[in-house]
Amino acid sequence: MSAADLLVDGFGRVREIVHHVLDGLTDADLQYRVDPAANSICWQIWHLTRVQDDHVAGAGGLTQVWLSDWAERFGLPLDPRDIGYGHSSDQVAAVVAPASLLAGYHDATYERTIAFLHTLTDDDMARIVDRNWQPPVTMAVRLVSVLTDDLEHAGQAAFIRGIIERRPAQEGAGSAK
Repeated sequence: MSAADLLVDGFGRVREIVHHVLDGLTDADLQYRVDPAANSICWQIWHLTRVQDDHVAGAGGLTQVWLSDWAERFGLPLDPRDIGYGHSSDQVAAVVAPASLLAGYHDATYERTIAFLHTLTDDDMARIVDRNWQPPVTMAVRLVSVLTDDLEHAGQAAFIRGIIERRPAQEGAGSAK
């Protein structure tokens, strides 16, 4: 099994979590925040997909999926290059989208990621893709970093879904049961 094959498996697991988390959620569920400074499921899924899209495109010299037409479809009041890093509470609240749009963008990014990974050999993993760090970042380090970040945010989204599913009925429990 090659390094690319392992990454394909990992990104497939992220996709499974994303679809599980989004399944059956209402728009209100997607925007639910456990406190005013917390991130919503909507923001978590959008952000993890933006990071994957941005970083894989950068490593591979590709155009971001987001910039094809997804930025316009979402219509967010953010710079199209924004990936969510360092967002304020107000910026998190501005990321609003239905589950179908989030899943569609994630799937398009996943497909681009997998197609790119299938072009890589084990020798490609040592190629430097970012000289802005010391030591410079290799393809392998960048891709593992993206996968790790995706898994962290997918887990956070799953945790929020669990909170939504356990809210008492008088608090307006979501439909995600």
